[in-house]
Amino acid sequence: MNLSLYGYQDTWIAVDCGMMIRQDLPGSPLQIPDLATPNELGIQPQAIVITHGHEDHIGAVAWLWPQWRCPVLATPLVAAMLRDKFAERGLTGQAIEVIDPGDARDIGNLSLRYLPLPHSIPESCALLIQAGDYRILHTGDWKLDPDPIIGRPIDTELFKALSPLHLVVADSTNAHLPGHSRSEGEVARALQSTIAECTGRVVVSCFASNLARVLSIGRAAARCGRRVSLLGRSMERLVGHARRLGYLDDFPSLVPVSDLGYLPAEEVLVIATGSQGEPRAALARLSQGRHPHFELTAGDSVIFSAKAIPGNEHLIERLKRALGRYQVAILDEFSHPQLHASGHPAQEELEQLYAWLKPQYLLPVHGEQPHQQAHMALAERLGIKSPLRPINGDLVRFDHNGLQRVSQHSQSARIVTQNQLSPAHKPSQARHGTLSLAITLIASDTGWTRIGRLMIDNSQCSAMDEDSFSDWLDEQLCSISCDTLLTLRQALYPRLQQWLHTHLHRLPEVHLQLMATEAETLADSLS
Repeated sequence: MNLSLYGYQDTWIAVDCGMMIRQDLPGSPLQIPDLATPNELGIQPQAIVITHGHEDHIGAVAWLWPQWRCPVLATPLVAAMLRDKFAERGLTGQAIEVIDPGDARDIGNLSLRYLPLPHSIPESCALLIQAGDYRILHTGDWKLDPDPIIGRPIDTELFKALSPLHLVVADSTNAHLPGHSRSEGEVARALQSTIAECTGRVVVSCFASNLARVLSIGRAAARCGRRVSLLGRSMERLVGHARRLGYLDDFPSLVPVSDLGYLPAEEVLVIATGSQGEPRAALARLSQGRHPHFELTAGDSVIFSAKAIPGNEHLIERLKRALGRYQVAILDEFSHPQLHASGHPAQEELEQLYAWLKPQYLLPVHGEQPHQQAHMALAERLGIKSPLRPINGDLVRFDHNGLQRVSQHSQSARIVTQNQLSPAHKPSQARHGTLSLAITLIASDTGWTRIGRLMIDNSQCSAMDEDSFSDWLDEQLCSISCDTLLTLRQALYPRLQQWLHTHLHRLPEVHLQLMATEAETLADSLS
């Protein structure tokens, strides 16, 4: 979740403060960092310093700031995003201070400078940290992109001037990949040529924060004679912020989604959220035919201009199966890899940066164990010392003796449920009230599908979000492979209990009724 703490003498700062999606828990809840360890160690940061605006770097700031109540330093786009998050939590946002890329700031005994680097969101910055005689670069997320669409390529002379550095704390996400990452400019050209070949309506799904990609899609649509509409609140919000900051000056005028039905199919392009298969995102609702103004039909095209985040593969495949029922063309990272570019550096980019910086030591962060190990091996080949692979909860000292693990602190999980924080733990056996559920199902070659309305009687238990529950239930039915209602019930019931425990304050006694209907019977009733 990218919460790092840097301390020198009596000064501490927090760098980034993100959240993650727990795909392994029912309902895929959000998880944020637990502050038990810094509290136990007496660490109170004097500032929260944000490198860029992705959720895994800013998603927990509004949740944890009330415990620290310190200034939050952020670039203009990130500051706008954080003000939205603070407002949603009922906070004023007065602690958010805008710092422009390239600017410097002293915080206690630490001196910081924001150094702009290309990434898949504007204003991404590395942090140069001066602690006494030590100079450390915290890279954040970055890549070497000669044509980033929004923003400038890296200032090579600026980074050469930093040489030599004592320590680089660096992104390991793609350290196992040879070569060089694809440029956003290449993706823009590929999008235009691909969209030009589409005949029906086109839906392109990407990360809302990848504003360079959003701009490329909008430009391609205009050049192909298509009008643009946005689907998804996060997409609408971020495009609004980017326009106000001048990043999307040549983005085409938007068409309200309610007006798309009046346009010929070959003139329509929709940019939608939901490329990771999120059950409540815009693309998932289109796949379920649940949008009031727009629906997919045979001959349309859906473009996934994003790579699957590890852990989301099942959700994305389920989404693609649902889209396939509409006989639309699906273009993704496997069939059309040129339609996406990673925002992280591959091996050639890491080697180039380190040739400029000449760091003495590397601490590999961001990524899983194989990525960190590949990063360490690369560093050793370049003559950079990398003796330590950090894990969550490590307290690391850097001094004239190099990098040393001082102690390791077990990290507990904090889960966001019903707009509140709770620890992640197993359901208790106590029951409070009753919940009755009746689900009508139809069997298919791929499993069971819910049809009709979900019948719920929750009058005797805590209130629940029925939309969220329905989305979760549909996801579970797609993932369970069984032939009979009995085996389906045996597989579904414990998952249901876990979901209820996570989302309700008290776990009720559950009465679950599963009812099957034949396809012929369904067709007769509809006719």
